[in-house]
Amino acid sequence: MKIGELAGELGLNPKTIRYYESIGVLPAPARTSSGYRNYDQEYPGRLRFIRTAQRLGITLDEIREILAFRDRGEAPCSFVQNVLDTQVASIDQRIRELQDLRGQLVELASEADSLPPPSAGTTCRLIEHVQQKTAMVELGLAVRKR
Repeated sequence: MKIGELAGELGLNPKTIRYYESIGVLPAPARTSSGYRNYDQEYPGRLRFIRTAQRLGITLDEIREILAFRDRGEAPCSFVQNVLDTQVASIDQRIRELQDLRGQLVELASEADSLPPPSAGTTCRLIEHVQQKTAMVELGLAVRKR
């Protein structure tokens, strides 16, 4: 099948398929005598696999590695498990960072009414308040390191 047919069957843009070929996630298909790409029945399944893996947050580099395992006849399960474990750890770290940020924002919102009115040249008293607090903390850390 031609690239337009393959793309239409899977709801992809033909440029996406060409990109996957260019980075080695998708092998280059055979070509017709007139130079058109000619995709066999393996391609739709491989593209569905790529899209599913991407939905799981697996990067294209990682997908390329997983498919290389498969193409060599090796089971990539331990590699995939490691990728997923790394993702979970990264998500957990991001959740902690977001919870910290949420706490800071809640604290800032509660301080907003007690801040002095903006003075001339003030862009945003809330952000400038955070700048001052950050500078004081950094100064305190610098003094403690001495």
